Order: sequence, then C-alpha cells, then structure tokens
Amino acid sequence: MKFPRTALLVASLVTLVFAAPANASSDPAWQSARVAALPAGGTGVYGGYLPFLSCPAAGDCVASGNYVDSSGIDRGLLLNQINGVWRSPTPVTPPANAVVKDGLTVLGVSCGSVAHCSVVGTYYDAALNQLSFIADEVAGRWLAAREVSLPANSLKSNQVSAVHSVSCRSAGNCSAVGTYDVNASPTSLTEGFVEDEIAGKWLTAREVRLPAGISGNPYVSLDQVACGSPGNCSAVGSYIDTNNVTHTLVVDEVSRTWKTAQSTFLPGDTSPFAGATLSEVACVSAGNCSAVGTYNASGAGVEGLVANETRGAWGRASELRMPASAAANPQVLLFGFQGISCASVGNCATGGQYLDRSGKYQGFLVNEVHGAWRGSSELILPDGALQTSHNGGVVSVSCSTAGNCSAGAAYLDAAGNYQALIVNEVGNVWRAGAKLTLPANAASVGVGGGVYALACQRGGACSAVGSYLRGATTYSGFTVNAP
Repeated sequence: MKFPRTALLVASLVTLVFAAPANASSDPAWQSARVAALPAGGTGVYGGYLPFLSCPAAGDCVASGNYVDSSGIDRGLLLNQINGVWRSPTPVTPPANAVVKDGLTVLGVSCGSVAHCSVVGTYYDAALNQLSFIADEVAGRWLAAREVSLPANSLKSNQVSAVHSVSCRSAGNCSAVGTYDVNASPTSLTEGFVEDEIAGKWLTAREVRLPAGISGNPYVSLDQVACGSPGNCSAVGSYIDTNNVTHTLVVDEVSRTWKTAQSTFLPGDTSPFAGATLSEVACVSAGNCSAVGTYNASGAGVEGLVANETRGAWGRASELRMPASAAANPQVLLFGFQGISCASVGNCATGGQYLDRSGKYQGFLVNEVHGAWRGSSELILPDGALQTSHNGGVVSVSCSTAGNCSAGAAYLDAAGNYQALIVNEVGNVWRAGAKLTLPANAASVGVGGGVYALACQRGGACSAVGSYLRGATTYSGFTVNAP
C-alpha cells in the first residue's frame, strides 16, 4: 500500500470510504464504475495513486492524485465534479521554479465550499531541493501552484520539505501542516510547520514549538490536520526524544493561534520503547477531536491507540482492542488517509488491518458510542474471499450520523486477485461488504488500486474515485456515483 505520509512514492494502496446517508436503513445504490479521463497525453494513473477526495456538497467534489504523461513524467491530477457530472480533468500547474522532469506529488486536498479548494504536496526545483506547494481553486478556477514560504530558519540547500495535509472549513480559510529541514550545526534538523490561509491569503509557514527538553534531531512528522472551525484545528504526528524513543505529537490551533505541541499520555501497558504515533485525526467542532495511531505494547507488539480531545483538552490515549482472532502481536496498521470519522462528539468510527492467529491479514472496524470506544470487530468478507492480505484491510471510514457509517477495504478473492470492498454500518451494525463492479468488468484493482476515496451527503447522494488494473502494470482511474 501507499504511505504518502511517511514515504512519498512507496508501493501500493487499496480502497477507501464513503459515508452512509443520514438515518440510512439500506445500503446506497452504487452504480457501475466509469473510467476517469486523464489530461491530454496521460497514459495512466501513477501506481494507481488517486487517494484524495473532498465534497463540500452533493455532486460537487474535487479528487486528486497523480498521473503519468506521455514522457513518463509524474504529474498532479485534478478531477472536478460539478452538479453530479465529472468534468474534463486538469493537471496541477507546478510552481514557476519546478523541474518538470522530476514531477510533482499530491499529498492532500480539501474544499471549504463549492469551487473553493486547495491541493497540497511536494515538488523539486533545479537544485533538486524537495519543496512544498499549495494550489488553490478560486471561484471554480484552479490557479498555478505556489511554493510554500518556509520559516526563516529553513535549510536553503538540500532542503527536504512537504505539505502533508490541508483542512478547509470555509472558502479561503484553511490550515496546512508539513515538515521541513532546519539549518543547524553540525547537521540539519527535521521539524514541523503550520500554515494558515485567512480570507484567501496564505501566511508564511511557522515552525511548530515542541515540548521542552528535546535535544538533537526530533525527526518531527506531522501527518494530518483537521479543523473544527476556521482557525481552530488539531494536527497529529510524532517526534523522537533524546533517548531515541518515538512519541505521539499533537498541536492545537485555538482562535488562529498555534499552541506549543504536546505528547499524549499513553496506555499503561506501553513499552519503554513506545514507538507511538498518531496518523489520522477528525474534528467535530472547535476543541472536540479524535485521533488514532499505533504504539508498542510491552510484550504484545504493535497495537492500535486512540486519543480524544474534549473541550480543548486531550485525554490519555487508550488501546484499540483487536478482535478475538488477533495474534499475540497483531501488527496493527492504519493507512493514514481518512481512516477515522466522527458524526458527533463521542460518536466515531475507525478501521485498519491486523494479523490473526493463523498468520492472515484481516481488516477491523471499531466504534466509539456515547464517548466509549468498544472492542473491534473483524471485517466481514464476501464468500470465497481468502483474506484481506498485506495490501488489504480497512483504509477509510465515513459516518453521516451516529451508528450509520461506511468503510472501504480490499481483499483477495478465490483467484488471488485484489478486489475493492464496500461495507456499511446501519443502526450500529456492520454488515457484510459487497465487491465494487469495475469498468469493463476488469478482473482486479491490482496491488495499487481500489476505491481510494468516497463521500456521501445526508440526502443520500454519493461520489467516489479510485483506480484499477487496466493492463499488466498500467492503472486507470474511475469514478462512481450513488444517486
């Protein structure tokens, strides 16, 4: 699977999510997937990478990822859906100082309102510095990407930076987070930055203030940001302390002021070598958020964890209890996309992947109900499925109302082909999933394809995007709607 939060161009991902309509009593009626057009000269979706979708209203969405042009260059891709119709695709116009031959990588997209969105990521300049970019859509028109103005202490050569996530709560009001290299002696340091857009103007990025007592390189990773309202956001990730132990990291923005970052208290069974990180976050309102990640438990391997912020205060993280079939070391994995969703304060859902006692990879789903996180349930696969396998499991989750959610996953069928799977929760009960019908009845989504992203509105209309294996190694994108 692809892990753009930790490695920009790694191997593959499958599947994603969609939200069930409010008060849903039956599954959304998904149509057959349709091939997504590429810009002129496009030959395929890069590695199946089409993972980002934001829908501010029913039938009005922006999807983004990467495609390959006729020269083999990796370019940014923008797909706009307007009034339920997917329009002609648009390439991301790189910043003026970009080296086209080295391409550009998209790492996130968010829309504050219809026709007002932002896409973020990374690119290279002529000196092969890895720089950060943001491109805005204003009144339905995509502007050229611009270089992010990093903090004044940034390394001027051999820079490695990236905007990892963006969250927009209204038109022209967004927050973005990422990492960059700081000029220091004897070696550079990897730090985090935050950047705000206020009334359509992006400010200079600012360095995240870390907890006191850290010396050496903290190797900060800021993986995701979510905003409960404009100027009230939470970003999550990790850092390394002076003893080379990895800790969770949360940094809150309150009334447009970013506070000093903090580490959450971990479960009581945490190993001295915590290896703890938060990779995904969702916010219902200002100061009310939930984040999920993983940690090393003493004698039990890698476990999942969840932390809640209530009225601006983060509580102690707790273990996400895996299904009874889990191995002693379940090797819990979260994919770092939209893997957690909260319908209201204290009512959330998340999912991922774990290893069972027979050595097979399975998907899991878990709910928070009225403020209490329940034990996980194993993802129910279609008849004949072998397992979710290493490149499967639950990738994304979305909830329209408490107890009514949907999730996207992938699994291996009886022929050993990866298939995309959609599962629904109705009335707090997770149902068995159904395989998505691919364009031209394609045999598989491949290792790198799947339903990457999906969103449903309260009225029931849904939109989704993803990719499938068109040839031996070539991926095409697809769109699919549920009217």
